[in-house]
Amino acid sequence: MKLRCAVLDDYQGVATSIVDWSPVTDRVELTSFPRHFGSEDELVDAVADFDIIVTLRERVAFPAAVFARLPRLRLLVASGMRNTVIDYAAARAHGVTVCGTASSSTPPVELTWALLLGLARGIVTENDALRTGGPWQSTLGADLAGRRLGLLGLGKIGALVARVGLAFGMDVVAWSPNLTEERAAEVGVRRAATKEELLRESDFVSVHLVLGDRSRGLLGKAEFASMKPRAYLVNTSRAAIVDQDALLAALAEGRIAGAAVDVFDVEPLPADHPLRTAPRLLATPHLGYVSGDTYRTFYGQAVEDIAAFLADSPVRVLG
Repeated sequence: MKLRCAVLDDYQGVATSIVDWSPVTDRVELTSFPRHFGSEDELVDAVADFDIIVTLRERVAFPAAVFARLPRLRLLVASGMRNTVIDYAAARAHGVTVCGTASSSTPPVELTWALLLGLARGIVTENDALRTGGPWQSTLGADLAGRRLGLLGLGKIGALVARVGLAFGMDVVAWSPNLTEERAAEVGVRRAATKEELLRESDFVSVHLVLGDRSRGLLGKAEFASMKPRAYLVNTSRAAIVDQDALLAALAEGRIAGAAVDVFDVEPLPADHPLRTAPRLLATPHLGYVSGDTYRTFYGQAVEDIAAFLADSPVRVLG
């Protein structure tokens, strides 16, 4: 009898076709689920009879209570090599091996710039007007050359975003709690002395920090009040770094010119969530990692993880 493998959150319906699963299909029966399971009961009801689960990023939490309700589960494969919503100790206690995958070798920065440019040039507004017989030219674009781009975080992704900003002729500055002058100079940007300085003087602010105790709620009411009224915020990192109520208020009251986000506290975003109708907001459904190359890496290595587990030699073990 074949083992049963559930592939979660396969929104595009491509997980089982974008890579070759034949190395394991002689022993594994695949089932992909395009619908997100929003509660523990929904998840358990759907996958209680599966031996293997492939989960995408941190979409679905696996706390101790879930492992206790999935006695048949033996292997959990999570895309990426870092996952904050899996209880590794509980997995071990219930005899579940947890494996990860590599991420894309090139950190995704395209969506950050797609959102920033979309904000700056009113792309969505102008496209909608053109397609519906609306006004010809209704927005006034914001120039990039000579404007200041403030980066909260200068890691792998932040550094690549910085280099594109420099290519546009922008004045790029960066800040994070541990950023050094040497690191900023290495990337070719200036280190802001404080977060407050960066927010106060930047025309565009882009978030590229890892979510943690120090970064959670880093941008709140006071921070939005300190930004230029004509400034734009872009967040393709983690939603919780930005206080969502403060963001909604800043947009509704016109404290900033606009914001673009690709990440949300709850995903998928509920149909009645206020961010769906917030003014001055450009939003996408967490597309930063959604690309052919990234999926081929995630699911290709998921196949490798499953094959190695079946051979009693698990690889990329997490926790």
